[in-house]
Amino acid sequence: MPQRRSAPTRRVATKQPTSLSLPGGHELLLTRRHFLYGVAGVAALAAVGGGAAWAAGRSNDDDALKTLKVPEGAVTAQSSLEKMESYEDAVTLAGSAKLPFGTLVWCSDDAVAACLLPTETAKPLAEVGLLDLVSAECTTILEHAVGEAEGFEIYDVRANAAGVIWTEADILDSLWRVYAAPLSGTTLGEPQLLDEGDVNWEMPTLAVAGAFAFWQRLPQLDGNARVEDSLLKRAAFGTANVQMVYASQGRMACAPTSCGDSLTLAPRARTSGTYYQLTHLDAATGEVTDACVLPSSMRPMECSWGKTGFSFAFDGIYNYGEGIANLGTYLPMEAPEAVSLTAANAEETAAETDEADDAAPHLPVACANPGTEAYSAVPWFHFAANPLSAPCWCGDWLMVRGGSFVVAVDLAGRRYAQLPLEEGSGDYNDFLASTHVGTRAVTYCNVDYTPIGGEQQKHCLVRIWEPAA
Repeated sequence: MPQRRSAPTRRVATKQPTSLSLPGGHELLLTRRHFLYGVAGVAALAAVGGGAAWAAGRSNDDDALKTLKVPEGAVTAQSSLEKMESYEDAVTLAGSAKLPFGTLVWCSDDAVAACLLPTETAKPLAEVGLLDLVSAECTTILEHAVGEAEGFEIYDVRANAAGVIWTEADILDSLWRVYAAPLSGTTLGEPQLLDEGDVNWEMPTLAVAGAFAFWQRLPQLDGNARVEDSLLKRAAFGTANVQMVYASQGRMACAPTSCGDSLTLAPRARTSGTYYQLTHLDAATGEVTDACVLPSSMRPMECSWGKTGFSFAFDGIYNYGEGIANLGTYLPMEAPEAVSLTAANAEETAAETDEADDAAPHLPVACANPGTEAYSAVPWFHFAANPLSAPCWCGDWLMVRGGSFVVAVDLAGRRYAQLPLEEGSGDYNDFLASTHVGTRAVTYCNVDYTPIGGEQQKHCLVRIWEPAA
C-alpha cells in the first residue's frame, strides 16, 4: 500500500466551466458537480496505441491467437424485430423517486442503487445516497469525504447490498484515494483505505460484485508510470486486504462492469498486437470463467455479460470485421457452448515460467481461444444506435440504451418495446443505470422544464422497472 501523503495546501480554482468532447461525439459540461478529475482519464482512454510498444516486447506470437469472426448473415439487427405497441406488455413501472437535479445513479443488483447526490454548498460538493429498489426511498449514507479536511471530495461510487466503494480526489493536487465499507441495511460500516495515487495514475474506475469491491487502475499516458501494467484489484467489504485480480499489458479498453456476482473487463490479450479480450470473472474466486478476443484494434467502449454471454458496444465504425464492425451494441442471440477455462489456464500458466507469478495474473492466449471459437459459432444481435452504457437483463428482457431512448428486447420472440420518455428530460433523456442480470432495472433522467401555468420541475427522476406479469 502506498505511503500516506501529508495534507496538501488548499488552493482556489478560478477557471470557469468548459465543455469537453468525449468518445462518440458527446460533450460533458465540466462543473464542480461532475467528475473533473476522472474525465481526464476518459479522454486519455480515447487515445490510440497507449502501451503498444511495451506490450510488444513482453508478449507471445499473434499466430497462436484466434479472434471473433461473425459473418454479416449471422447478425440480426434491431430494425428487423417487431416493435410492440405498448411497453407495458414488456415491463411495468414498479417505483420512482425524485432526487436532486444532477444526480448520477448506478445499479449493480436488485436491492439498491448507488447515487452521487450534488449539494448546494461549496463543501461538500457531493454526497453518497443509497436508493432502496423496493421502497424507492433514498438514504444519504456518506455526507462528507473521509479526507475532506485535506481537500478531498467524493467523485465516484458503486454499491450493492453488501457494501460501497467510492473514490475521493483532490483535483488541485492530482491526488486520489479509493475507499470501501460494508453495508448493513442503510448503515455504512467503517471506511477502509484501499488504494491511493497521484498524477501518474488515472483515478480508478469502480465496480462491485458479490461481497467484493473492485477497482481498475490505469497509468496516465504521459506519466512516469506509462509503461506499467493496467491492474484490476479487489478487497472484500469490511477488510483492507487488497488482492490483484488481473493484469493487462497495456491499457484496458474500458471500465469494468458489475454483473451481479461477477464482473466483466476488457484487458489486452496476452499477445504482441493490439487485441482486446472480453473477460468474465467470478467475484468470489477471481477466476476467469469466460473469454472472447475481438479482432485487431477493435476497442469496446463498454462491455458486460448476461444470459447469452458477453455484450459490448462500439462508438465508432470499423471497415473490417464483417458482421461485427459497426456502431452500436452487440451480443449473442443465444448463449454459446460453455467451455472450461480453469484446467487449461492452470496448465498453460504453469508452462509460462517467465511470467507465471502471483503478481501478474492473466489468461494465456491458448486459454482464450476456445471461448472465442464458441462465440464465433452463434448468431448475434446488433442494436444500431449510439451507445452510452452497457445493457442489463430485467427477467428475460434485455434492456439496452442507445440513441436517445431505452428499449426492452425479447431476443427469443424477436420483438422490442421502447420505454416512455419523460417530458423535460432534454437531449439525453433516460440513462440506463443497471448493468446486472436480475428482476429489476433502473433508469434515470434529469428533468428541467416549466409547464404552462405551472411551477418549474427540476429534479432527477429515477424509475424502477420489473418484467410484466
